[in-house]
Formats: sequence, C-alpha cells, structure tokens
Amino acid sequence: MSDLAELGQLAADDSSLRPMVEGQLAKLKERLDQQEIKRFLSGQYDHGGAIIEITAGAGGREAEDWVAMLARMYRRYADQQGWSSVILDQSFGESGGPDGRIGLKAVVIEIKGQNAFGYLKNEQGVHRLVRISPFSDQQLRHTSFALVEVLPILGQNESDLEINLGDLRIDTYRASGPGGQYVNKTESAVRITHLPTKIQVACQAGRSQGANREMAMNLLKAKLKKRQAEEAAQKISALKSGIKSAAWGQQIRSYVIQPYQLVKDYRTEVETSNVEAVLDGQLDDFIKAEIKLNND
Repeated sequence: MSDLAELGQLAADDSSLRPMVEGQLAKLKERLDQQEIKRFLSGQYDHGGAIIEITAGAGGREAEDWVAMLARMYRRYADQQGWSSVILDQSFGESGGPDGRIGLKAVVIEIKGQNAFGYLKNEQGVHRLVRISPFSDQQLRHTSFALVEVLPILGQNESDLEINLGDLRIDTYRASGPGGQYVNKTESAVRITHLPTKIQVACQAGRSQGANREMAMNLLKAKLKKRQAEEAAQKISALKSGIKSAAWGQQIRSYVIQPYQLVKDYRTEVETSNVEAVLDGQLDDFIKAEIKLNND
C-alpha cells in the first residue's frame, strides 16, 4: 500500500507513470474484492465442492439443448476458477438436431475446488433462454427453460447420515451415450431410489460399479440432508428459493440471444450484452453480486 502511494505521488509528477499506477490499482482492487467475497462465505458447506444438477424444463428439444449449453457454461467457469469438474450422470435427449447436436434431458456435474459451493449455491433456480431456434426451419424465436439445483459435496464426517438399506432400490445398468448407444459393456452404472421420499440419484462416471455406488450414495445423502434442512425450516424448498417448476414466471436469469443480446439477473439487476462471454463461463459479475446481495 505504501509503495502504491509512492507511485501515485510519482505519477502526479510524471504522467508517463500513470498507466503503470492505474494497472497496479486495478490489480489491488481485484484482490480486495476477492478477499471481501471470501469473507462472505461463512456457510457450513461454502468452502467445499458442489454438485450441480441441471434438468430440462418447458421447451422440448430446445430445452435439452439449453441444458447442454448450461452444463458447458458451468464447466468452463470451473476451469477458469482452477476447479475440477466431472459429469456424474447424464440423460441424453432426442437425436437429429442441427449439425448432429444432441441435447441433455438432465445432467449431474461434480465440481471440486476451494469455495466452489459458496460461489455456485446462488445459481440455483430457473434459467431462461430466448433465441432463434436452430431446430426450426421457419427460424422462429423460441423460449426454453432449465432448472439448476446446487448441492454441497459432503465431507467424510458430514456424509454419515444413516440410511435404512431396506428403504433403497438399487439398479445397475450399462452407461449409454448419445443416441442410446452403450458406452460400457458391463452394468457399472448405478441408480438408487430412496423409496420413502422417491428421491432418485444415479452415477456412471466411475470405472466400477462399486465406485459409482459410493458416489451415488453420497449424492443421495446430500439430497436427504437438504430435505431435512427444508423440513426443519418448514419450507417446501428452502434451497430452491420456492421454485417449483422450470417455466414462465419462475426464472432467476434470462439469456437473450435474439432478437437482441442480453443476459439479465432478476435478483441483482446485473446485466450484460456480452452473452457469448457469459455462456463461455464468465459468470463472476453475476455470482459476486448475488453473494454480496445475500450478505447486505
């Protein structure tokens, strides 16, 4: 700070130093901003990893394509943060899209990294896309919806929730790829249904049935813990902010590609016309604004 003050004094006497001083000030502001955000991350799970589940809502094949776009967006954001990401499970949509595109009915992504859940937890909600449909020969404008849910990755001491094995139905199957083709010769993928709550989870990312079963059980425990928290708070969906379906009137953020370009978050009023950058993972402005809003 003292060095920066000295540089500022020198810049006042020598204008050629001004660009260097301004650059140093910008870097300092960025570091201070990062520290402020980290100070806000005080939740029980904020410092750990996150599981993002994205499900297609109203919009048919368009919504399935939108899920695939959102999955790419969050994985690119994770890359930019230095986090790792892996797809735990995905359900492919209809084939026959433009350029051979096949969307996703649903996808579950595990993101590991410092503060990943703290940063991503407010992304939960309905995301709306407006564009000229690439699936329509008439070039009609189409609106699609997808529901994003965010769960924490539970630590070893936090995932000790006791589950009655008699309450579970465990199915194994071969993991499949686009178009329904099988990508595994053995039934290594695992789907677990918790019969009392009807909560269903699946995993096909591991190389063995045992690994997939363990990851699916951890995901189930995270969902059951979330349900317990909701019931304790006497809310239908405490972590979903009351969202019931991915449809009109429920969106937290809109992404308009045509007839104009605009991404707008309805909670923070943050917006940008650089839609391409946002879909490429540049989410910092939206995420940091939401964190600050929830800590005002």
